[in-house]
Amino acid sequence: MLYTDKVMDHFTNPRNVGEIADADGVGEVGNAKCGDIMKMYLKIKNGVIEDVKFKTFGCGAAIATSSMATEMIKGKSIEDALKLSNKAVVEALEGLPPAKIHCSVLAEQAVKAALSDYYTKLGIDPAPIVGDIGDCEACHVH
Repeated sequence: MLYTDKVMDHFTNPRNVGEIADADGVGEVGNAKCGDIMKMYLKIKNGVIEDVKFKTFGCGAAIATSSMATEMIKGKSIEDALKLSNKAVVEALEGLPPAKIHCSVLAEQAVKAALSDYYTKLGIDPAPIVGDIGDCEACHVH
């Protein structure tokens, strides 16, 4: 399985790894059966994602997609972060093997899960804003 230089870079030097103790939103997606679990932490001020950190248990592609997704939403508005798609993450990484596309889906879902948590903490129903997060399709295969 060949990974692009971008994937290898984000796997060997992942950006924004860690936790935010007083995070405004925390989202966790994936499951142990599928083998990939992503947890994302957001610090939001005036509708902008000031900081984002992640912890991922999984393969190299899962770590790389988490890292890239955090880079893509850091400093962006919530609206822009909600537009983050797994396809955009794959493109930013200059491609992923077909068997690893689900990792990019998890990255998108982790961002949405953290934003859902943020809205829930504000007492706002996240569903109309964030939409359905869904499950990782790969998790249902195993």
